[in-house]
Amino acid sequence: MKKTKGLQSIQQILAGYNLGDKGKYITREFQDYGYRLAQELKDEKHKSLYIKLAKEIDRKLLEEAKIFVKDAREVKSKGRLFMWKLAELRRNSAK
Repeated sequence: MKKTKGLQSIQQILAGYNLGDKGKYITREFQDYGYRLAQELKDEKHKSLYIKLAKEIDRKLLEEAKIFVKDAREVKSKGRLFMWKLAELRRNSAK
């Protein structure tokens, strides 16, 4: 998307989003969040797991785990690191 000075039209803003990359049966916000989380972690094979987590777990914990993974370097499996960090955060929040 090109950066322009001043205000942008809605058409210009929406042109920067890839709206066709969602699954064809996504109708709820938590489904969209879970699907996009799977894409960010490059773990689309387990997208149903991320959708379930987005439905049942506090979004704050999911965001913290996602940020932790994004900051990590040279990770073999982002999905595995995400699940480890999420489990750690859930244990700490239960105390």
